[in-house]
Formats: sequence, C-alpha cells, structure tokens
Amino acid sequence: MVETLAPLPLSSWADTKETLHRYLQVVGKIRLAASPRRNHWWNVPFYVTGRGLTTRPMGQVDGNPIFTMDFDFVGHELLVHALDGESISFPLTERSVASFYRRTMDALGALGVKVHLEHPHPFDLRDSRRPFEDDTEHAAYDPAKVTRYWQTLSQVNLLLEEFAEGFCGKVSPVHHFWHTFDIAHTRFGDREVDQSRDVDPVTREAYSREVISFGFWFGDEELPEPAFYSYTAPEPAGLADEPLRPIGAAGWRARGGSHLAVLPLAALADSPDRKAAALEFYESAYQAGARRAGWDLAGLASPHGVTDPVISHHTASFGGVDTERLEPR
Repeated sequence: MVETLAPLPLSSWADTKETLHRYLQVVGKIRLAASPRRNHWWNVPFYVTGRGLTTRPMGQVDGNPIFTMDFDFVGHELLVHALDGESISFPLTERSVASFYRRTMDALGALGVKVHLEHPHPFDLRDSRRPFEDDTEHAAYDPAKVTRYWQTLSQVNLLLEEFAEGFCGKVSPVHHFWHTFDIAHTRFGDREVDQSRDVDPVTREAYSREVISFGFWFGDEELPEPAFYSYTAPEPAGLADEPLRPIGAAGWRARGGSHLAVLPLAALADSPDRKAAALEFYESAYQAGARRAGWDLAGLASPHGVTDPVISHHTASFGGVDTERLEPR
C-alpha cells in the first residue's frame, strides 16, 4: 500500500534528483526540438503514466519518423518507440549524465531519428555551461527513491486533475516541466499582459495572459523542501494580504518582488486527510488571486466539472450525475 503524499525530504535523495533532473532535461530538449509548437509552451512538458513519464508521440513535423520516449520508473529504463513497432531501451541505473546522453542519442539514431539540440546542456542549473556529453559528475540513481518520486508525482497529478474540474475557462493540461522539475496546472484569464520588450521570449509566451498557476515541486537550493505552490501573474495589489488554508500550515513567501503561496509537504505529515488539505490550499490560493485580479468567479466555475445548468442542478440536488443516462444510445 502506497502512503498518500508521504514525506519526501530533498536531503534524502538530493544526489539522485540532480542526476534525474538532467536525464529529464536531455529528453525534454529532444521533445522541444521534435514537437509542433503549442501556445504557452504546452508542447514541452512530460505527462505522467502508469509506470513513469512520457513525451507523447513526436516527430513528423520535423521530417522525422513518429516516435515516443518514456521513462519507466518501475523497471528503471528509458524506452524509445517508433511508429513502425521498432523500439530500443536501456537501463537508467549506474550511468552518468554523459553516458545517458550518448545512449539516448544512439538509440534515436538507430531508429532513424535525427534531432538537433540547439543547446545540449542543462537549463537554469548551476552547471548550465557544461554540455551533457561532458557531465560525468552526476551519476547517482537510487531506484527506490526514483520510484517514490514517481508515486508522489502520480498522486499530485490526479489531485491537480481533481482540482481542475472546478474551472471552465482556458486551462493548461496537468504536466511535468523538465526545466524546473515541477508538476503544474494553470488557469488563464482573458486579459492580455503588457510585457516589457526586454522580457525573454520564453517568459513572454508563458505569461502573455493573466494566469493563476498551481503546482508541486520537489525542492531546490532556493526552497529546499517539497511543497505545493500557487502564484498569480501579474500579481494584483494586496494578494499577500489574502488568507490561505490550511491556516497555520500555508503561507505567502516573497519571491523576486512578488509572492508565492506555499504549503510544505511536511506540514501535512499529521493531517488526517492530506489530499483534502492540499485541495483546500489550491482553492484558497485561487480564490485569493481571482478576487484580487477581478476574475468572474461565478461565471468561471464548473462545480464537479459540470457547466450545463440542467446537469449542474441535478448534481447539486442528488449528489452526483447518473453517467449511464449521459451515454449515447
């Protein structure tokens, strides 16, 4: 039995996380190069599977065969599948980032996939100037810790999917970003954001509309503990004056001139219902951001994932929807 949202101190697997993060960045940069562009960079992240992470199918748009790359965090392998049925896999254990990079590129080549990475080195990490192929420093991989990371990721993935049901506006998928190593879900407002011309193009596209984002990360040098988070961008005046729940566990943290709503995973250790507490946190952060930003809370609501007023009334009156009646005859 897997414990729900069990503690996962960064100190317990920091070396493994540093190596795994770079593995993910290698494959993430392949995904970036081999997938069609989507608004707000939705073509870039990974998605959680029943055994790990997937890129979903890529290729074709760039002249390559269609292929998929999957991290298996139960068997601890990287699997590369081509549309014609050919596949190659290799173990993730006992190898450096340099070894992982070479084996990955060799696997692609053997399947007829040619991908050019413009920047084949880490993004926004302390060794960002060192090419992946030269990184023999990061070579730690504890299978038990990686499986634990994936189990936590899977639980938060469905928690965010459940939270997503309450909003009927434009939203992102629930996805795992390889550059920042967090899993996130974002709600969008209608207003365009007037950004300075000196803002980099990645940020400009990510925040071209008002957003309230929700997620979970596993800790880093800036905040060395796993935590649920939320932020509103642009940040409306008075946001950090809004209350957050659970009271005493969640709070606002200053971050680069703005504020981040944070609920440390460790704060839920004694909670009788950790999942409910995390959902309460996300909802309180959304209410805070939406109120301060002037969003139409009632108009954007979809209780239980329902927007049709007739079905919505039925759900409210009888505690659920008779799904058999909704199936086509």
